[in-house]
Amino acid sequence: MTQMTWQRLLDPSRLHGERSGRDEIGRSPFHKDHDRIVFAGSFRRLGRKTQVHPLTDNDHIHTRLTHSLEVGCVGRSLGMIVGEGLRARLPAWITPADLGVIVQAACLGHDIGNPPFGHAGEYAIRDWFKRAEADGSGLLEGLSERERADLLTYEGNAQGFRIVTQIEYNQFRGGMRLTTATLGTLLKYPWTVEHAGAAGKFGSYQSEKALLAEVAQRLGLLPRGEGRWCRHPLAWLVEAADDICYALLDLEDGLEMGILRFEEVAEVLLQIAGDPPPDYATMQRQGVSQRRRIAALRGAAMERAVNDVGAVFVQHEAELLAGTLQDDLLELCHPDLGWGVKAAKQLARERIFQNERKAKLEIGAYTTLGILLEAFIGAAHELHHTGSSSFKHQRVLALIGENTPLPSWSLYASYRRMLDFIGGMTDHYAVDLAQEMGGRLKGD
Repeated sequence: MTQMTWQRLLDPSRLHGERSGRDEIGRSPFHKDHDRIVFAGSFRRLGRKTQVHPLTDNDHIHTRLTHSLEVGCVGRSLGMIVGEGLRARLPAWITPADLGVIVQAACLGHDIGNPPFGHAGEYAIRDWFKRAEADGSGLLEGLSERERADLLTYEGNAQGFRIVTQIEYNQFRGGMRLTTATLGTLLKYPWTVEHAGAAGKFGSYQSEKALLAEVAQRLGLLPRGEGRWCRHPLAWLVEAADDICYALLDLEDGLEMGILRFEEVAEVLLQIAGDPPPDYATMQRQGVSQRRRIAALRGAAMERAVNDVGAVFVQHEAELLAGTLQDDLLELCHPDLGWGVKAAKQLARERIFQNERKAKLEIGAYTTLGILLEAFIGAAHELHHTGSSSFKHQRVLALIGENTPLPSWSLYASYRRMLDFIGGMTDHYAVDLAQEMGGRLKGD
């Protein structure tokens, strides 16, 4: 049976031919990946992007940045546990710490392509292009079927792959120039839009299709058709780390904002943890604050989840290397753990995601992004078709500066550059710019 090998899956070579630096003193090439992501402007801007609750003034609520940092911590632990369990079967030059930092780096970058307002922003961009297609404006005329599908299915994962391979640092010369091992681990959906399915999930736009193929070839990912490969085994750990964090921490945010009650959050966390932490009864007797008690329960729940997921990965190594694993790792864990995570997600869907304040702000996000898309996509369309710009569109394009598309570019490339700019905005900058474009001028 054909299967992947750790020797190739942990390839330290980088895109654009940069030396791997395996012999550097003090840090491996994978530690360099971690640092490049941490110091990137696109990563820093996650601090002002929505995780679940848009534009909140509560400093205890998660942003995309704090979420990514926490997912990175869980991912590092998972990678190191797996590294210890598989030590005898890994290449001699790989340590458990290397595996940990590969997963950690991929976790840090897993949301780097999210637009303003998180998933609500993705849906807003998709809907805007669907309306543009339906209203006879001609904005999508001349695009290929797959280019059109990319725009109609704006996807933060694909935008993230574009950022790390094209946009950040070495623009269109390898981007961050991460190792192929980290890039493969980052690719939760290693396929292009034609394989996106009903959920609209894919990992690469047409503009990065050749880079996706190069990464897959170097790593030895198993092909599953044109433009589609099986996942890198370590990508399953990134998914598990993300699931663990958002399932548990969404509840914590819901409690912090008064949407959920302490008792219902504690019940779910205790279900996942199996047993309360040793000093939990003492904390209750002493009247310790709800915030500290929930933190203790969350820590116990995470510890159990991490240990169970790491063990399950090692048990299913053969299926992971063969690309045949179907269930996510959490579903293969103890039934109590799987039930608890599902219960946490269900509680979030029913109570947090349907919260009135969140709904109102997401409606505002649609309006904000609609204003920005009309301006920037309209400017790109006019420039491409006429070779010049009206005064208004000149001022719009001036905001992009050196990244302004040229009239000779394809329409798809011009639109991608506009979406790079809009997608990179923070929530607050998007709101401010849209208000100013709508006539609410602030002046100096």
